[in-house]
Amino acid sequence: MLNVLFVCLGNICRSPLAEAVFDHIAKEEGLTNHFKSDSCGTGGYHIGADPDPRSQEIARIKGVPMDHKARKFSSEDYDNFDYIIPMDDQNYRDIVSVTGHEHPGLHLMREFDNEAGNDRDVPDPYYGGKEGFRNVYDMLERSSRQFITYLKDKHQLS
Repeated sequence: MLNVLFVCLGNICRSPLAEAVFDHIAKEEGLTNHFKSDSCGTGGYHIGADPDPRSQEIARIKGVPMDHKARKFSSEDYDNFDYIIPMDDQNYRDIVSVTGHEHPGLHLMREFDNEAGNDRDVPDPYYGGKEGFRNVYDMLERSSRQFITYLKDKHQLS
């Protein structure tokens, strides 16, 4: 079983939505027995909070189940997860600063988005209104589909 961790700043918008989308796609592809996922934040601002209502709304509209309580990233996550997927460069740097070295499974989420171009950050939709959350959902869906394809190929999963 591969353990996958999605990381953003506060763990109420992007990373819990990424976790939910990833799990939903894995279920669609019959791969739930191959993955265990979680999400967290590099900041401790929202520990114990539910995902942002706008993340929950877009997930509900798209038929994606979402059940999560915010938590903060810890150095133990380096040992417990095979893949650590931050949403942007700043969170990538924050993760490395917590442990002092790069994890072999550390990848930006949009490394797996064919439409990312040079912009590999999933933008924080917190101040962007509902349209920002819809755009982030689309990025996360594309990225998750490609990430799962990458994992299937790399680990010969079926």
